[in-house]
Amino acid sequence: MILIRTLLLIAFCVVSGPIYSQTANTTVSLTLPVVTLMDIEPTGNIVLNFTAPTEAGNALGAPTPNTSKWINYTSAIASGGLTRRITASVNKVIAGVNIRIQAAAASGAGGGTLGTSSGQIILTTTPTTIISGIGGAYTGNGANNGHALTISLATNTYANLQAQANTAIVITYTITE
Repeated sequence: MILIRTLLLIAFCVVSGPIYSQTANTTVSLTLPVVTLMDIEPTGNIVLNFTAPTEAGNALGAPTPNTSKWINYTSAIASGGLTRRITASVNKVIAGVNIRIQAAAASGAGGGTLGTSSGQIILTTTPTTIISGIGGAYTGNGANNGHALTISLATNTYANLQAQANTAIVITYTITE
């Protein structure tokens, strides 16, 4: 028993003896730039055509909404900076027709403070917010990442309708604070 006590006392002294440590420092310098990037995926045009009724007295047939486009963005804001938003506008308005757009909630491979959809918007020549509250974030790249867009047409005032053939309308998207 004395031998066990002696061994335990020796082990305790060895383990609880003075402990020496060292520290070292390394300075890391980094740069995190302010980033504001946005694009529409996939590239290319879309075609939306009304169809003529086959029976007198019936309304024009509205085209099927287009859901093939996605908004992708990368955003790194300045310290204390404002969140970003994405606006959309058209280069011209067609009398009697509403051009509508809706951004869905963000989905896909992204992360961070992704933006919030403003719901369905009727586009005009004045930029209107379609996504707001974008902070430090990225959506992932390409289709099926970011915010899916639904673009649709609807008649608004039949008295203003005038026949159109292959009329090009440009939708402009802008990311800004």
